[in-house]
Formats: sequence, C-alpha cells, structure tokens
Amino acid sequence: MPASLATTFMLLSLDCGACGGQSGEVNVRVLAQLLNDEEVRSALKDMGFKIAGNTRFVPALHNTTTDDVECFDDQVPEKVKNLLIEAKHQAQKERAKHYSKNLPFESDKKRNERFQHRASDWSQVQPEWGLAGNSSFIIGPRLRTRGLDLEGKTFLHDYSWQTDEDSSVLETLMTAPMIVTNWINSQYNASVADNQKLGSGNKVLHNALYNNIGVFEGNSGDLRIGLSKQSLHNGERWVHQPQRLSVYIVAPNTKIQQIVDKHKMLQDLIDNDWLYVFSWESPAVIERLYKGKWYKSHGLSM
Repeated sequence: MPASLATTFMLLSLDCGACGGQSGEVNVRVLAQLLNDEEVRSALKDMGFKIAGNTRFVPALHNTTTDDVECFDDQVPEKVKNLLIEAKHQAQKERAKHYSKNLPFESDKKRNERFQHRASDWSQVQPEWGLAGNSSFIIGPRLRTRGLDLEGKTFLHDYSWQTDEDSSVLETLMTAPMIVTNWINSQYNASVADNQKLGSGNKVLHNALYNNIGVFEGNSGDLRIGLSKQSLHNGERWVHQPQRLSVYIVAPNTKIQQIVDKHKMLQDLIDNDWLYVFSWESPAVIERLYKGKWYKSHGLSM
C-alpha cells in the first residue's frame, strides 16, 4: 500500500535515568521488528489483538533536550516527518517559557537553533529541566485529559478499566509505574525542601567518585544525595514546587481498594501520606483513599 495511505505508529525510546542512562534504542528496534512481522501479527490476532494490515511500526529515539525525534527507518512517509517537526516546534515553544520571556515568541527556526546550541554547550548547567514541576500521575483514558494544559506536571498512562476484567493491568500500574513516579516526586520534593542536606548542592563543584558510584561537592566530604540546585532553581526562583504526588485513577473504588489491600507497600505509602491516591471513575466526582476509607473531594478535608 502507498506510504501516504498507511497507518504509521512511532515507537519511541529514550536514554532513561531510571535505567542508569542506558539507551532504549535496541528495545524499540526489536519491538518494531516484531510488530511488523506477519507471523507475530497472526499470533496476536488469535489472542484477540488485531493490527490492521496497512499499519507499520517505526522505531524512533526522542531527544528530550532538543525534542528531536530520530527515526530508525528510511521509509518513513514525508507527511509523518513533517508532523514530527511540527510537534517538536510545539514542544519547544511550551518549554521555552521556562528559559526566557522572549523565547516563546521567536520564530520556530530561531528557537530551535537556541535549543540545539543549549544542548551541545558543555558550560550549560541547565540544558533541560527534566521532570521539575512534577506533581501528579493520571491512570485513565487519554480522552479524559486531552485538550487540557497540564503544564508538563503530570505523568500519564492510558488505561481503561472496562477491558481489564481481572484488574491485573491496574495492579501492575499501581505496583510499578506508580511507585517509580513516587520515587521521582520524592526526590524532587526533598531536594527542594532542603537542598544542602537532601539534595546535592552545587553541580558545578561536583566530582565523580570511584567508578561513578557517587559525587562529592568539591574533593572530599560525604557523598551527596538528591538533585543539584541547578536542576531545581533557575538563578532567580525555584522551578519545582515541593509537594507529594497525587495519583488519579479512573477505575471503581472497589478495584483500587482490592489491589491496595493485597500490597502492604501501597498501604504504607498511602496511609502515611507519602502520596495521595484518588479515584476518578466519574468525571464529576473525585474521592481520596486514606487508611481504608474513601472521602469525596468536597467532604472531609485532609
């Protein structure tokens, strides 16, 4: 089928901090190869997962500093390439407001040049803000939040409880991604609350120690923990507001409760206020789970 009529799905990887900075390129290449294989598609169809015959999966790498997307496929339709460039410019424009008041209003070309320069400038201690500003995690249909400006503060995971009959997918999300997002949020929270004790101080003065097991600030002293001030402060103000993670789950209370009851780790996080868990089954009603009980948002104030 002509490329212009084919459905193209981008499988994106990145160099993940949670994986020690290892690239996901090999994983996404293998996944695309599998999903484009006719025998694999036939097996998936027998399992109830039908992939349209005109669909092609393309492996790609997302550079989160410049927002470039590098495709590992020479046959990507020109229309798709143009859409990726347009998405890059939109993302850069959104991120530009964190760097300069004027940058969002520059031309796409000029703004892109500035991002490219910033990414390759070895003297730049703030090439990107990473996950600064994170405050929530939403597990639910993307349609629930599409069109909202979440200001880059929210982790998103598309999920439909109606197709998750035994809640196994939700259990995985609550015991894996939800835990990781809490780790990330806690690190930012603590590093802003007390950067000298719970963060790692001045990044410019860091020296790696023995096979990169940690850093000193200077050439001696205790190993530093947490995030550097440059990852949290732009020289004038904090760019991260310290607050504990709020998790919104679009699923019935009973399903969420059953999973929490199975895992003491979740009970400890929720009941000791390390994170806040809310059910959002109905768009108009949000309820918080706390010590085994549910409280509507307009009811008991926590």
